[in-house]
Amino acid sequence: MSYTIFHNLLIERTPVEVFNAVSQPHHLNNWWTLKSSGTPRLGETYNLNFTDDYNWFCKVSHVEAHKSIHFKMTRSDVDWDPTTFGFDLENHDKGTYLRFSHANWKMTNDHFKIASFCWAMLLNGLKNYLEKGIIIPFESRS
Repeated sequence: MSYTIFHNLLIERTPVEVFNAVSQPHHLNNWWTLKSSGTPRLGETYNLNFTDDYNWFCKVSHVEAHKSIHFKMTRSDVDWDPTTFGFDLENHDKGTYLRFSHANWKMTNDHFKIASFCWAMLLNGLKNYLEKGIIIPFESRS
């Protein structure tokens, strides 16, 4: 059995803008990572660096330009390694409806629960980044 985190939100920006914010390293660094690298192409590797101790890697496991991107963790910690997280985007009359998922967690332990809370906070940061241009300094992100 596996478990999945889900979060849905409306972002008042176009699907192109939202897709770029969840797939382009210079945008990821403004709301999630300390520094990242990667290209939104199927099979490409992304480096998600948060600190020297949290220098993680994943591969693009699914991508449709401006519609969807999913990442399969390849090197992180024991709870994240089997997981895949992704962003699915739908046009909405007020912008883009983002459906986020983080699947294949092996258990609903404390790390799963903390990750769910952190994703909610980070996705709110993504929304504020895109809609208001707010960049929360990395050390202040939850």
